[in-house]
Amino acid sequence: MSRILFITSNRLGDAVLSTGLLGHLTERFPGARLTVACGPLPAPLFRAVPGLERLIPLPKRSFARHWLRLWLDCVTTRWDLVVDLRNSAVGRLVPARRRAFHAKAARPMHKVEENAAVLGLSPPPAPRLWIDAAARAEADALIPAGTGRFLAIGPTANWQGKEWPADRFARLALRLTGAGGPLEGARVAVLAAGPERERALPVLEALGPRAIDLTGRTDPMAAAACLERAALYVGNDSGLMHIAAAAGVPTVGLFGPGYPEIYGPWGSGGRAVTGSVPRADLLALVAADAGARGLMDGIAEDAVAAAADDLLEARRAARPPGTAAGCDQFAATPGEAVEVPPLR
Repeated sequence: MSRILFITSNRLGDAVLSTGLLGHLTERFPGARLTVACGPLPAPLFRAVPGLERLIPLPKRSFARHWLRLWLDCVTTRWDLVVDLRNSAVGRLVPARRRAFHAKAARPMHKVEENAAVLGLSPPPAPRLWIDAAARAEADALIPAGTGRFLAIGPTANWQGKEWPADRFARLALRLTGAGGPLEGARVAVLAAGPERERALPVLEALGPRAIDLTGRTDPMAAAACLERAALYVGNDSGLMHIAAAAGVPTVGLFGPGYPEIYGPWGSGGRAVTGSVPRADLLALVAADAGARGLMDGIAEDAVAAAADDLLEARRAARPPGTAAGCDQFAATPGEAVEVPPLR
């Protein structure tokens, strides 16, 4: 039985965007035993991967000792295939029959395409999630019984410069779920990582009893189990946005100084909304003042609502299979296919 070492990101969003490539490996080599190494934050998302033999969370240590620890964990195994999206020395120094490394794209492309190019896959496999029974049980406990389909919003991010104003999130949620809105009468789940909870409180307070408070209460796997029940997700450029899209939820991602052509929500059910201020101007503001505020103010509430309406209407119309994948901001470009021989 073959063994595969898959080294992916310590960042939540990048790790989610690598799951399509990992899913391809589980299907191409169904009997293989997989070891996944990633950051501690995204690690729960990989615990139910088919064929998983070992999950190695990789917390950063001073003097790059985390890489030494990973090498010690892996050097005694003879790997049939190493897929290293970190392009690390570990991928080169452990014994392996075959190795594949991430390389920076020569042209701008979505991160899903960039990952697929590691094995020359075209079209690129879409991100996916392996949500287990424990996570779904946690979602049962967190979401009130009888809630039905709800609106999910992610009003925070790992950098405040990527956060749309909280009052606009609240108004948008009330607009979408209020009388005459496309999700009339629906409740609103508010998600945020633990350290970001305080910045989500104004949204929770504005929504009142309509809100379902999921801030700081879930790991990524449980968040995925909650999000897969949503009718729509609207949020800033963040790992939660990518989890929602990978869970198959219509997803609107908001981008100010970010790069939707690289990190937009993947799939035909994804929309990236940008503002009226050019990205170059926003980045110049950041360069002049790292704490610059108002970088997302140029995103109009009407534009976000229109993207949400469009996605919900598309879902109702049930687009036929075969609709081209990819965030609406870009078109996927096929890469050169490289055949990976069967593992023995």
